[in-house]
Amino acid sequence: MTNENRDQFKPEDHPNDHFIMTSVVGSYPKPKWLNRMNDLYEQEDGPVDEEDLQEAEDDAARLITNEHERAGLDTVVDGEMRRNEMVEFFADRIEGYEFNGPVKVWGHNTFDKPSVASEVEYDESWLVDEYKFTASVTDRPVKVPITGPYTLASWSFNEAYEDEEALAYDLAELVNEEIEKLVDAGARYIQIDEPALATTPDDHQIVGDCLERIVADIPEDVRIGLHVCYGDYFRIYPDILEFPVDEFDLELANGDYEQLDVFKDPEFTKDLALGVTDVHVAEVESVEEIKENIKKGLEVVPPERLVVSPDCGVKLLPREVAYGKMENMVTAAREVEAELDAGEIDIDAPTPADD
Repeated sequence: MTNENRDQFKPEDHPNDHFIMTSVVGSYPKPKWLNRMNDLYEQEDGPVDEEDLQEAEDDAARLITNEHERAGLDTVVDGEMRRNEMVEFFADRIEGYEFNGPVKVWGHNTFDKPSVASEVEYDESWLVDEYKFTASVTDRPVKVPITGPYTLASWSFNEAYEDEEALAYDLAELVNEEIEKLVDAGARYIQIDEPALATTPDDHQIVGDCLERIVADIPEDVRIGLHVCYGDYFRIYPDILEFPVDEFDLELANGDYEQLDVFKDPEFTKDLALGVTDVHVAEVESVEEIKENIKKGLEVVPPERLVVSPDCGVKLLPREVAYGKMENMVTAAREVEAELDAGEIDIDAPTPADD
């Protein structure tokens, strides 16, 4: 059996008959010099102007995209080199949001939590230029991560709408508009990030309704994934199978796959993008360890519906560790494919013949 929506990303010179697509969730460690350039840009009357910063961001995006290629990834991202934070970045580009100063989130980290002061409106494109640049410096398919409307609403102060749900629905219309522009620019792989769903799982119906609005009129050959960070997945499964997405990107390595069985009954009917390296551990897992993690995914879905990636964004890891995890992950995926070709792996997941 083939999976046309996923197999469009299979390289023509792929070495094996089986194909387990390798990808990343999005963020990647920024080069230290880019952080320094950002600091200098923020200084009043500093030595770095907007043109200097854009050149530095272009250089960093080119460098990290190339790093993803060298690791062997089937689909690449620029590591979100132009983004500061997953909510703040988008709120800064949406009419109706304003900023009132940073809020402490964990440890010594702060988050410039925005407020919705008036009805949200779409202004200029958020990601099209980023996508076009990344696509211009690679021959590989580019995945575009975009923060979803539920998280954009949930992680903001709401001062303009009757409730969070109404805000999320309006934001979903804006996300839909942005994705349509990305598709027109050539994007064929969009990942909606909804980490807030894992922290407030009782609102999964709102997320589903938002997704219906987001994917309206999006062509079928555009792959839509939903990334949900670690949480109590049993509280949202199997309801999420009704969401209009092609794949669910789940953070399971961090929990040592304790929740894997959640997705076995009832049958998981979507594609599974499985986290197979733990982004909370600053050590590179061996190829053999990652192969065992990949095989856990084959307990839930057959190979033609499996994608593998790190659990989440890797931006907080040392860069050499992030690269090592990706490189070993790709090697592990290719070895598992070869073993599947040779009939050396028993597949526990339901197959189409069981239907």
